[in-house]
This record gives sequence, C-alpha cells and structure tokens, in this order.
Amino acid sequence: MATLDHVAQHAGVSKATASRALSKPSLVSPATVARVLDSARELGFVPNRTAQALAGGRTGLVAIVVPTLENSFFTPIIRGAQEQAAASGLHLTIAVHGLDSPTDIAALETLSRQVDGFLIAAPRGDDDVVTAATAGIPSVLIDREIHGLPSVSADTATAFGQLARGFIDRGHTSIAFVGGPDRSWQNAQRITAVQDAAAGRCALTVLGPYPATVASGVEATEAVVASGATAVISYAASISLGLIFGLNARGLTVPGDVVVSADDGVVGALGLQGAPSIEVDGEELGHLAMQRLLEQIGAPAGTAGDDTQAKLAVPVRWSAAR
Repeated sequence: MATLDHVAQHAGVSKATASRALSKPSLVSPATVARVLDSARELGFVPNRTAQALAGGRTGLVAIVVPTLENSFFTPIIRGAQEQAAASGLHLTIAVHGLDSPTDIAALETLSRQVDGFLIAAPRGDDDVVTAATAGIPSVLIDREIHGLPSVSADTATAFGQLARGFIDRGHTSIAFVGGPDRSWQNAQRITAVQDAAAGRCALTVLGPYPATVASGVEATEAVVASGATAVISYAASISLGLIFGLNARGLTVPGDVVVSADDGVVGALGLQGAPSIEVDGEELGHLAMQRLLEQIGAPAGTAGDDTQAKLAVPVRWSAAR
C-alpha cells in the first residue's frame, strides 16, 4: 500500500511538502501540487483523513444526538445527515440522550471532546439543558428551536393548520387533535396552529399527551369517539395507525364515519381515499442540518456563526375522494 513517503519520493519533494500539497494546496506552488497529485493518483495513495483532521485540530467525527432509536421519525434524518457528512469526508456517530434532565449535560460534555460538532434532536429537552449541552462546540438543532442556536426544523405547524382548515372547508364541524409526547416542542407548535385554524369555525377537542406509538392510538380511540369528532389530526402516523385500528374495531369506518390524517405511507397502504396526509422529508432535514453544522465547524474560532432558524416546508395532500 502506498504511503505519503512513497508519494513524496515519487514526486521528488519532501514528505512535509507532499503533505501540504494534499491538505493545504494554497501553501504550495501549483506546479508542485500538480506533481504530488499526479504521483498520488499513479501510486493509488489514499490519505488518512483521520490523521489529517487531527493535524488540523479536528477529529473528523460529528455526532447526532437523538432521544430514542425506537421512533422511526429519526431514521431518515440520521441517514440524510450521514450522507452529507460522508460527502464532506466526515464520520457520523449516534448518541442517544433525551436532554430532558441536567444529568445529560455531563454525558455530552464528555462526548464533545471526541467530536467536532453536534446535531441535536431534543424535542422534550429543557431549553437551559440543551443550551448548556451545546456550549463551546458547534451545534445545530433539528426539529426544535431555541433562541440563539442555529436550527433546521420541519414546518409541520403550518401543515397541521392547513389540515384543520381543510377539514373545516370540507364541512367538518368537530375535530379532535390527538397530541404527542408531553413537553414536546413540536407538539406545542402543532396544537397552537390547529387551535388558531379552528377558532370560531368549529369545535376542537385536544387529547393527550400521548407517546408517538401505535398503542397510543388504540388507547386514544375511546376519547376520540366520546368527543363526537368526525375528523382527527394525529401528532404522528403511528398514533393514526393505532387509532384507525381502534375505530374499525368499534365498527366505525375510516374514512367515512371518521376521517383520520396520517402520512403518505399509511394513507397509501390502507387506501384511505379522501384522507389527508403530510410527509416530512427526513433525509432532506438531515442534509440541511449537516450542511449548517459544517458551516459552524468551518467558522473562524471565536465567532458565533449563523444562529438563524431555517424551516423545511411540509406539503399537505388530500387523497382522491370515494
């Protein structure tokens, strides 16, 4: 296997010059850079990215912090972030921390000494805990906003408001919102959007909080039926799936007696004609978050970087009516 020494000898330069030509070509003459690159290609030399990163004061690692691996919502986000990291010559590691208690700060402080930056999905994390955990290291929040920290989030609140207005426009006079986990930032945003859309136009029952699981949907069925709602907006597709099962078990047709929102996969698989769906592009969310993190890592030392909060649009679709 070719080494840097081999490349230097082949190009007729010192090892230090060969290293600079490959890692910091602006410090070497163009002719020398061309000669070193030609030698590297001819010999099949592959640079050790980890060693290069350490030489530059970096580890070549970034971490994505998620509250759980059981929620499939995070899977495409991780995939998108990993693809973007790999394209930039970095490795992505996954850490599971809810950041909903001060004890998580110590865990991330230890991890921060081993990585160049954090992507953090902390839907239930206390603002002060999340802020403390990101102190002193480039960080970007995913699907969460805290003043002063850069973030990328899916604009599901707007989509949920559109869902409510769509139901009302189609003649529904009673809507139930089946909420997500307690203290979830996105859940609070969605409840507010649905309440604003329904205000003065129809009856709204807010149920929950519930974990984002199929079992939660089954559990919420009785409360939905008792509310008299003919349209349901669920925090997550998993809740919708459980709710559809529970309603059907009670002899109610979905859609028909009740219309339940879900994601594209559930609506398509179950043939829920006339039901609305929203679909968050998780991979794009991960791509954008990693791009912003790379900008933070590349910022000059001591600068605050861009702390703006970017939004990813979320489409609302209505399947064909029966």
